[in-house]
Amino acid sequence: MNGYVHIYTGDGKGKTTAALGLIVRATGAGLRVYMGQFLKRADTCESRTLRARFPDVTVERYGRGGFVRGKPSTADTAAARRGLTRLRRAVQSGQYDVVIADEANVAVALGLLPAEAFLRLIDDKPAPVELVLTGRGADRRLLAKADLVTEMTCRKHYYAAGVRARRGIER
Repeated sequence: MNGYVHIYTGDGKGKTTAALGLIVRATGAGLRVYMGQFLKRADTCESRTLRARFPDVTVERYGRGGFVRGKPSTADTAAARRGLTRLRRAVQSGQYDVVIADEANVAVALGLLPAEAFLRLIDDKPAPVELVLTGRGADRRLLAKADLVTEMTCRKHYYAAGVRARRGIER
């Protein structure tokens, strides 16, 4: 089977959720999955569920916690670089059929990692590995390089009415 490169981007809700749906489908078909989450540190509902109900799925988080505002700190950049190293190992290891780089596009957009690092990752990807990059603000060069691009568009959102992120729905 030939693996392709997916990008799930846009300002709408559902990018990570789409990747999680792919995890369910892939594991149901017996594929081995790795999910690396940039910018996230805390245990999330999805990571706890994957660990408890999908023990064959590897989930790692590469963030320091908290939002990156303005120019990223050296600690934020170092955490992202360490994450990229772990993600690259997962892609190259032969242990995984599907590798998801959650919030990779945001890591690039915030200046934590250069787009060139992910372009190289795509170029060096073994043919059978399916690679998914999620997050808002995907770099145009990554969009051009991907085999599949899905853009989530926000048409209406209850955030505009002041509704905060709800546990189990948005977080």
